[in-house]
Order: sequence, then structure tokens, then C-alpha cells
Amino acid sequence: MKKLKARDLKDLNLLKHYRIIRKWACKNNDLNDADLELLIYFDCMEFFSKHDFKIGTYSYSWDNRRWNRLLKEDWIVVWRHRNRTTQKYNIYKVSFKCKQLISRMYRIMLGEDDIPASERRNKIINGKSYTDKVLTQAIYNVNKDKERWIALLN
Repeated sequence: MKKLKARDLKDLNLLKHYRIIRKWACKNNDLNDADLELLIYFDCMEFFSKHDFKIGTYSYSWDNRRWNRLLKEDWIVVWRHRNRTTQKYNIYKVSFKCKQLISRMYRIMLGEDDIPASERRNKIINGKSYTDKVLTQAIYNVNKDKERWIALLN
């Protein structure tokens, strides 16, 4: 198996449009940047506890309601309930909805998918604010950029 190097990741252009993709994902799913990045962190872990959540939030702005909001909006689900005898705490995992969003973000980064450009599937395209209008143009530029996937052909 080939060892992955930093140059390999650069050649993939994986993070080239990350900011635009992140803005699209947050705006269309009513998340903030810290929530989305925390969910990506949890997706990499597969299973986690509330203690892992506390450790994971050290690098983000403090939001006292984040945990309950992510649970209530079904971004995080309980995988195993505690029973007060053998299992002392709940074990959580990211939901199917969360996994689908993160997978879609990866596909867009790799150029396999485009960011939706219709008003029905993308709130940003409505252009209600100046920021939305600028992001709309950036989305069109990301979708036109076919260099995102050129490294996959090599």
C-alpha cells in the first residue's frame, strides 16, 4: 500500500474550494461553521461520548446549546443507551443525514458532484443579501472549475 504524502493531497486540489462548499453546506442546513467542522470530526471517529464532544469543542467558539441542538436536529444520534449498571454513559454516532451531507461535500471537493445551482435546492442562489450574491458567483465558478478532478485521472 502506498503511503500518502502531503503532495498527494495538494495534487488532488481537495481544499481548493473548501470555503465555498462549507458555506453552501452551512447555509442550506442551518448549521454554523463550528457545528459542521465538529460533525466532520465526529464522522471520522465513528463512535463517541459526550466527553469526546467536550474535547472536540476546545478549538471552537463556545456554544452552550450546541450539543442539545445537534441532538434535537438529528445530526447526532444515540448508538447505545446507558443502563446505569454495565454501560455508564451513552455512546453516540453521527446520523445518516449527517453522513450524507459530509459525503456530498467530499464528492463536491473531488469534482464528482457540483454544488446545486437551482433556487429550489440552494438557498444562496435566491440572492437575498450581498453576501449571497457574491457566493452565488463563487458557486458558479466552483462548478465551472473542472481542475478539481484532474488529479483523479492520473
